[in-house]
Amino acid sequence: MGTGERNREAHVPEGSGGAAAPRTLAEALRARGDDGLAALLRARPDLLSPVPNDLTQLATRAGTRASVVRALERLDRFALQTAEALAVAPDPAPYEVLLGLLTGDEGDATIEAALPRAVELLREQALVWGDDERLRLVRTARELLAPSPQHPSPTGLGPTVAEATSGMSPTRLQEIIATAGLGSTHDPVSAVTVLTELFTDRRRMGELLDTAPSDALTVLDRLVWGPPYGEVTANPAPPVRWLRDRGLLLPASPRTVVLPREVALHLRAGRAHRTPEPLPPAVAELRTYRPQVVDSAAAGQAHRALATVEELLREWNEGGPAVLRAGGLSVRDLKRTATALDLSEPETAFWVELAYGAGLLASDGEADERYAPTPDADTWLELPPATRWARLATAWLTATRTPGLVGGQDAKGRALSALGPELDRGVAPEVRHRVLTLQGTLTPGTSADPESVLARLQWDRPLRGTAQSGADLRARIATWTLTEAEHLGITGRGALSTHARVLLGLDTTGPTAPVAPLTPAELTARAALAAEAIAPLLPEPVDHVLLQADLTAVAPGPLERPLAEMLAVLADVESKGGATVYRFTAASVRRALDAGQTASDLHAFLAAHSRTPVPQPLAYLVDDVARKHGHLRIGAASAYVRCDDDAVLGEILADKRSATLRLRRLAPTVLAAQTDPATLLEGLRSMGYAPAGESAEGDVLITRAHAHRTPPRSAPAPVPDGPPTPDATLLGAAVRAIRAGDLASTVERKEAPQAPPHAPGELPRTSPADTLATVQAAAMTGSAIWIGYVNADGAASQRVIAPVRVEGGFVTAYDHTADEVRTYPLHRITGVAELADGAV
Repeated sequence: MGTGERNREAHVPEGSGGAAAPRTLAEALRARGDDGLAALLRARPDLLSPVPNDLTQLATRAGTRASVVRALERLDRFALQTAEALAVAPDPAPYEVLLGLLTGDEGDATIEAALPRAVELLREQALVWGDDERLRLVRTARELLAPSPQHPSPTGLGPTVAEATSGMSPTRLQEIIATAGLGSTHDPVSAVTVLTELFTDRRRMGELLDTAPSDALTVLDRLVWGPPYGEVTANPAPPVRWLRDRGLLLPASPRTVVLPREVALHLRAGRAHRTPEPLPPAVAELRTYRPQVVDSAAAGQAHRALATVEELLREWNEGGPAVLRAGGLSVRDLKRTATALDLSEPETAFWVELAYGAGLLASDGEADERYAPTPDADTWLELPPATRWARLATAWLTATRTPGLVGGQDAKGRALSALGPELDRGVAPEVRHRVLTLQGTLTPGTSADPESVLARLQWDRPLRGTAQSGADLRARIATWTLTEAEHLGITGRGALSTHARVLLGLDTTGPTAPVAPLTPAELTARAALAAEAIAPLLPEPVDHVLLQADLTAVAPGPLERPLAEMLAVLADVESKGGATVYRFTAASVRRALDAGQTASDLHAFLAAHSRTPVPQPLAYLVDDVARKHGHLRIGAASAYVRCDDDAVLGEILADKRSATLRLRRLAPTVLAAQTDPATLLEGLRSMGYAPAGESAEGDVLITRAHAHRTPPRSAPAPVPDGPPTPDATLLGAAVRAIRAGDLASTVERKEAPQAPPHAPGELPRTSPADTLATVQAAAMTGSAIWIGYVNADGAASQRVIAPVRVEGGFVTAYDHTADEVRTYPLHRITGVAELADGAV
């Protein structure tokens, strides 16, 4: 027994054992078990919106153009090639014919082994129905995939002989078959038949082509794999004329000829596709590292991710950039934020979008609308580092926001801005999950070749999502995913980390086959486990710095929050990395004094948190700035300067740089200015002085950072790519409802002699008196009846009920359709009919 025969024996479609062949898709669905219906609804969730009344409605909905297009887009390449082959096969087509179109005359064991899975997939998704002797592609799918001049088939095949000769004169047909060496026929139909038989006979076609001029064979070679159309002149060349006279080329228009499908298949040795792809391309290895090296690199990136998001929240702490009128962040504000974070603009857009997607940033909703941290950001900052990272990672995995689009244009040519409303792409979570799980198919510590990952994605969904520019959106998102995963610490040196494997539900010790995306509850549970996995790899916060004589402080690791916040006020960050370097300046010390600190407070803080003695230059700097701080007092007149040392005021008046402040002496110790206090403060500070603000009571004003928070905001909900996949509970309920509705619509019933005939599926019509009499009789005998019912929303349905009580204009009955007891107003029952004996 050969390979193909063994596969054929194992390939038995559901519901085909001894039953009559289905005549329609609805009958094929009716022959399925509940598991088969649930599999269809799981694969095509758009069929559940709303739940179909019965299997006939389900079959109708499954054949609509929008639903079929969505289903075709979710097929892998070989399943799609199988559907394309069925589209050019006779309808219906035996399994052996389909196999021949994919393997050709020479056969292919790999295709023979893969084809049963592809056919079963198409059958499961209701794109193909019928047993193996009569495989039928649903009509809409055939229309979409079959060749036509307007929509060429991916197979490169053209129309059949019958289709290409449909408008040809009988005389011309007789001339063609005579030139081809065939006897004349009595009518055009038989002429097309004998010509088709010639082109499908391998031996006779071989003999005919043996007589062809070599130039004619060259013409066929150019058309054989498509496109099958070619332009000709009014007086074609001899090779083209030879082919046209024998029907090997047929006219498609006055200036165009086409290669008939049967001729192309003979030249291709029976194969519909030039390169069938029954197996997915393998994900290639790029480099291999020790898993510990990968995990350490990923943990380092995770630490950097947390530091970057914290710095972004700190940068926008007092209120971030304004919200554009159309929504989003302006290009100027994105550049300003990128400069503050010392990052490129694309990476800054990623972190801004990630913080927004995690619910840490939002717009404040005020009249002068601005972006700011949310109250949830303060809660997030108090969490352990590993938990904070897990929250960022899960937000990224599930977000439909696509920061890689920032800087591009939408379909109308408008610029796409960070935090703008047009960045959602429903396919993004699926692509991210697929890219990461494909990396998980490699040995831990091994990075994947990006080109092989993109090739595999293209095989998985060859028809999915194209961007406005025509480039493959899935490929672009996959490329961004590889970069973003490295930024976030999901991967390290291009390889999937152990904590990322835990988060995705993959094996941490070896290669893992790709898994389905996790449910929200599963992802939450896995996030807690991933936090436990990465926690030992993240550096512990330190409570000290190393002060140096050059007025710098080195933080040997991430600092504890109170220390980091105080040091951010007292010093400026000079460089970042494994160890952050802070620099103390007169301006930074003055900033701490403005925030309410005293010189003694700063000395005590530095001594308490330094592992080295406080350098003398730093102590002198603090004392010197503190001695001058507040010596000058600025208040509001418009503004004034007050100082106990009139010599200092005289020095200020004599300084040419003070001319723009328009100062004049009111008293020996007071100067008045023609500017506001804030401008006066900045002006004198730029001249080297250390003035302090003064309240109306004469007290020194303490300037602290005022945190600006939005009202409570939830993270933006992902915008799904079509209806979400239903859970088991919804699938079970939907299958029961469809079965019950199908029972009501197909149950055998008795027609009353006086009732007008009605079409199948049409609601019964009886008079109110007949309806009441039939329902009362059924309640007395305990029998079931068939009713038509219109609910309060105007939705009509058919039901099988067993009346229990009839009173007050209502009937209480056990509803076989809903499998529960219900009460129906009699005036909403359109009609009734008794069931045939044994129907329920």
